[in-house]
Amino acid sequence: MILQVEISSFDLRFEDHRLRNQASERILLASISEKGIQKPLQGVDKGDVRILLNGFKRYRCAKKLGIDIVPYMSLSNDTGVGIIELLRMSNEKGLSILEQAKLIAELKEGHRMSTGDIACLLEKSRAWVSVRSGITNEMSRFVMEKIFLGEFPAYAYMYVLRPFIRINRVKREEIDEFVGLASGRRLSIRDIELLANGYFKGSAEFREQLGRGDIAMGLAGLRSVADKSDECTAAEQTMLRDLERTQWHMRRITVRCKETTFKTGAFFAQANLLAGGILRQMDYFAKAVREFHDRS
Repeated sequence: MILQVEISSFDLRFEDHRLRNQASERILLASISEKGIQKPLQGVDKGDVRILLNGFKRYRCAKKLGIDIVPYMSLSNDTGVGIIELLRMSNEKGLSILEQAKLIAELKEGHRMSTGDIACLLEKSRAWVSVRSGITNEMSRFVMEKIFLGEFPAYAYMYVLRPFIRINRVKREEIDEFVGLASGRRLSIRDIELLANGYFKGSAEFREQLGRGDIAMGLAGLRSVADKSDECTAAEQTMLRDLERTQWHMRRITVRCKETTFKTGAFFAQANLLAGGILRQMDYFAKAVREFHDRS
């Protein structure tokens, strides 16, 4: 049942469990100023207090617009049950995997639920829960804060930095340092990828340059190297693009192979054939790339 409630009645203790996105929030602010709040905020009732779980962007927009009464729907009278209900609706509500991970951590730490308990209540596999628990375990509090405040892109962490942790064995402290340097600068994913490759694979001098805050100069240098592809022939430019795409897809597939959302027989039948074809070419591919690397 949807109620009209006072905005002052909300408890915001879970606000840091949801990702911020300033661009989408600006769009939502404009929409609410014209049409009002279309979807109810959701939370858990605790006496006269409502613990908000979903709708923090709408809440902040309402506060900016001076809206005192907002639509609200209760998910439960129990916080743990409310979180479970929100996670069960996560596909519809668009929770990111990082938001799911942080809510699952809350269930484990704050409500003493086991991986098996959560999997059973969500009707998911234990592996689905474990993957998300693994994300929070490998991420420092500092990095998590930067991502959830919207200062560092979640996508860049998942698909640019995580492969460095899992494949290159980069230490957590180094990831913290890099995120601290790159946060709040509104860098594109491409720029973050360039900086990460330079920072983790480049020279000590380049790392020191970034450490001094010379991000713009360092990025300009990396871009100039990338832009030298303009001096190449058409065939050479095609080869460089192929190498770049291959590197990107290798990182992405390395991460995605561990996902547990793949379930259908049709998918596995096709994936098995494709993966087998890749494995049959792997030795030849590695040998060719190694020789090409030595030659270049």
